[in-house]
Amino acid sequence: MFKQVRQSVLGVCMVLLALPGHALEVGDQAPDFDLPGSDGKRYTLADYRGKQAVVLAWFPKAYTYGCTIECKSLAENGHLIREYDVVYFMASVDPLLDNKGFAEETGADFPLLSDEDKSVARAYGVLHGKGHAERHTFYIGKDGRILRIDDEVRPASSAEDMAATLGRLGVARR
Repeated sequence: MFKQVRQSVLGVCMVLLALPGHALEVGDQAPDFDLPGSDGKRYTLADYRGKQAVVLAWFPKAYTYGCTIECKSLAENGHLIREYDVVYFMASVDPLLDNKGFAEETGADFPLLSDEDKSVARAYGVLHGKGHAERHTFYIGKDGRILRIDDEVRPASSAEDMAATLGRLGVARR
């Protein structure tokens, strides 16, 4: 009997491990969001629909090594991204106060969004079992559809990689 129970549990675990990592796929309508930014403003995806492409870069935790490198990459090389008709954000489930301080510390000249109740991270399928967001970047077209999901973000070259991806996706230049 123990062997049967063990096999059943292993079977359930294998099914769970086989589930896709993203709740969303390329071509899906991106979930709307309404989140506060580190700059004191609120941002919604709906504000940009029909006007600009959007890049939403989820990061695990403010003040951690990889996230600091990624944020500094975007701050120091954001001019490469701004060559395109796009608005870009970093987002986490950190409290707004943490993201405000983190933005100041890293010199971020773009908003860091705070999803404190984790509802948007859940909608995007990036909420890790340990409660933080996984590092994924979503490229969203003017029509609100997901153009690309990058789950292999390299923090040190994040800005350069975003700009190259925007070019490959055919996002208009300014």
